[in-house]
Amino acid sequence: MFNYYTISHFLIWLLFGRFTSIGWITFLLLSIGWEILELALPFGFAVETLDNKVGDMVVNTLAFLVGLKWRQSAAQKTKLRTTRP
Repeated sequence: MFNYYTISHFLIWLLFGRFTSIGWITFLLLSIGWEILELALPFGFAVETLDNKVGDMVVNTLAFLVGLKWRQSAAQKTKLRTTRP
């Protein structure tokens, strides 16, 4: 279900969630779109089982969610710093 590319999936989507302003719809389009594109790519890294594709989507979603929470936390801390006397 998971492989060594799982780490790169997690890091990529964690950083997207934290440092971009994309929302859930854009995330889903990019994430699902990439998994569909991999079906047509003629490279070894793109050959994977359906279980692995599902695992990638789970990891992508969790990483994006963590990144969003991180962004929201950072924004809240910045807001608190600017409103203090």
